[in-house]
Amino acid sequence: MRIGIDARLTHYRPAGISRYTSQLIEGLARLDSGDEFIILQSYKAKKPLLDSPNFTMRRVLTPSHHRLEQLILPIEISTMGLDVLHSPDFIPPFHRNCRSVITIHDLVFILYPHFLSKDAARYYGQIDQAVRHTDAIIAVSEATKRDIMRLVGVPESKITVIYEAASPIFRPIDATDVRKRVSDRFGVHGDFLLFVSTIEPRKNVPTLLKAMRQLIDDYRTEVKLVLAGEKGWLYDDVFRLVNDLQLEDDVVFLGRVSTEELLWLYNSAQALVAPSIYEGFGLPPLEAMACGTPVVVSNVSSLPEVVADAGLLIDPYDVDEITVAMWRVLTDEDLRATLIEKGLKRAGHFSWDKAAEQTLELYHSLA
Repeated sequence: MRIGIDARLTHYRPAGISRYTSQLIEGLARLDSGDEFIILQSYKAKKPLLDSPNFTMRRVLTPSHHRLEQLILPIEISTMGLDVLHSPDFIPPFHRNCRSVITIHDLVFILYPHFLSKDAARYYGQIDQAVRHTDAIIAVSEATKRDIMRLVGVPESKITVIYEAASPIFRPIDATDVRKRVSDRFGVHGDFLLFVSTIEPRKNVPTLLKAMRQLIDDYRTEVKLVLAGEKGWLYDDVFRLVNDLQLEDDVVFLGRVSTEELLWLYNSAQALVAPSIYEGFGLPPLEAMACGTPVVVSNVSSLPEVVADAGLLIDPYDVDEITVAMWRVLTDEDLRATLIEKGLKRAGHFSWDKAAEQTLELYHSLA
């Protein structure tokens, strides 16, 4: 088969869906299936995502999420001779000369439309057309599958659940050495709690900041909060709140970090805290658990499905509950040991090799 994978987003936005796309491509390459893969990348990309036999980069002019995407992209792919095109970023070309697979990561734009920028709302607002104009849908969790069926009216037979996984790079490493790297690179000394994600409304950073203020005031802790991730949209309130709560000396914003730096941060942190209001899968908690780092996560959407009993589950709207969970994971050594052991075991249930096998099987079923 000749299989196309739309990887244009990896040039523009390296987090989230881009990491999913890159890891899937690497997993498919390890399978050595004999299929031919055409990887669609931005014309601005300087090098292929993957240097492997049977994988060819094709630069396309249409930028990701462009307003004219549905007019120009079909023309660009029409000469590629594809049997199947996989669109990991929800929206496929509606008019094309091949079969189609899309991945739906979540339906936050339907459930919480006020969390989106105007451009994001325009792009993801095409979801009703997308599910009609594709042959198969990958949902990254059972929670997302239920949302697709309930909110967009897709029959269950059209949806396949294929879980994401942590990259193999995320693993436990020597704590002493890695703490020095974090200190030297970011100037972060001592104990810290970690938040990893793009800063956008559904990630619930304001509530986390309020819990951090309460943790400092009520428990007299000297721990810092480190946030690793780019600014997304509607983030101004987050930075204003840091000043209003007088957290300037207690909260550190790192912006975008590399995968290697993220490995250091996971291994140095006392815990990852992810109080998201909604997640289609939730990759950072899985990455943290794979590094042997305890996690505190919301008890909503897909997060309980991913973390199971290997983390502390909290109500994302309850500042008191988040505060107590952070204090417990900082001070209760028996709890920490249990969460670390369970987290490592839970992370082992998810594999990009397994995800790639299931995805390839789906491609072949459409042929």
